[in-house]
Amino acid sequence: MTSLNCTSHSNPSDESKPGNLSSDDSGAQIQQLIHVDPSQPIPTSTKARAKRRIAALEEELETLRQDRGTKLRKTTYYVAQGRAIRRMVVLYTSLEDLISENDRRYESMHLTDEATTPEQDNLQAGYLELTRTLPWLHGKLGEFDHEECEGMLKKLKKGADAARGDDTSSLKDLVAGWVNQEFRPSPLIRPDDKHSHGFASDACGKLLCPAEWDWDQACVKAGIRNRTTKYIVSENSWPLFMYKKYKVNSNNLEEGFLKLKLLVLAFKAIFTSPSSAKEIDGDGDGADILENNRCARRKSDQLKVKTCVTSIINMRKVTPCAIAYIVCQVRFALSGVSSWRTVDGDFDYEIFWTNIVAFFEVVPGPVTRCRVDKLLEWWTRKVFGTNHRQDLTPDVVSQMSVNSLAEQRRMLEDAAFDSE
Repeated sequence: MTSLNCTSHSNPSDESKPGNLSSDDSGAQIQQLIHVDPSQPIPTSTKARAKRRIAALEEELETLRQDRGTKLRKTTYYVAQGRAIRRMVVLYTSLEDLISENDRRYESMHLTDEATTPEQDNLQAGYLELTRTLPWLHGKLGEFDHEECEGMLKKLKKGADAARGDDTSSLKDLVAGWVNQEFRPSPLIRPDDKHSHGFASDACGKLLCPAEWDWDQACVKAGIRNRTTKYIVSENSWPLFMYKKYKVNSNNLEEGFLKLKLLVLAFKAIFTSPSSAKEIDGDGDGADILENNRCARRKSDQLKVKTCVTSIINMRKVTPCAIAYIVCQVRFALSGVSSWRTVDGDFDYEIFWTNIVAFFEVVPGPVTRCRVDKLLEWWTRKVFGTNHRQDLTPDVVSQMSVNSLAEQRRMLEDAAFDSE
């Protein structure tokens, strides 16, 4: 009977392989390696090394995903924020020019006798409006390096130009429909055919005609259409569509200025929503506004709409730049030009935009300032209704009865304490 030999017959060479070491042998060999040659690596398991490598690669991949997600979120944010720039800040001027002018002024603060040009003043005013519209931007410009700033400004510009294009497309239909409804031209104005717009159309020509001329006079109509030197249509004239009910008082050109219903409709279509533009009726200053607010409240209970532009940029009041933007967009929609441009014949949109803003901001004195402020308040009421919570400043609140009563109680308490 053959006896069984329980001794292991494993290959000695296998025991020397790091992946096949038993725990006791491995510990002994590690100690031996450390003592013999400390520079040599300690044997490890192939499986363990693979697991660690996979874990490292997965962590690296997750980091890359997070970085990509962060970049996408930043891009989306900057593009979205940039959509307010053409609407609220500047229509044509580049952001780089605004930033450069602010830097130049800061660097030359010690030069008290340095004179500035109107163009430089406009640039600085634009930068201040930019920081009011995008309060976070000034800080980012100081934190970022040159490459990061360039990338951010590029995304902001992308959003700005995209918004302008979207607004142009939206108002094309709105303005054409409004002209057709108001004037019943024959043939009707077609939104997709700009050749039927402009001075070729009696309806559009009347609205585009400078306020100092009468479009119904044959000589005026012919002179404008033939582009004679006597009838040059330029940015130096206010178009008739800027006046309430198309009536101009030549002795008081400010009367009814910028109070046309179409302008309010266009403003609401862009800044609140196209559907809200239907909630404006009439050109008056009182009763129609109250009725509009009641209609708006009733409809808001029935409809769920997307977040509007005014909510995204936290706009609570109508500004001169926003009005100028809408007027330029409406003027373009009425014109026969098919693509957006700075100059249309003899008409310069950039200067026209500046002229509108200057009407509000460059005033001869306090009396005119009061009239301008009332006009802006009229616009704000038309667009936002009669809510004025944003006007409750600490000074105003301190004069109201809640604080007045608290102050009276404190004074009475102090008086009683002093009499004891």
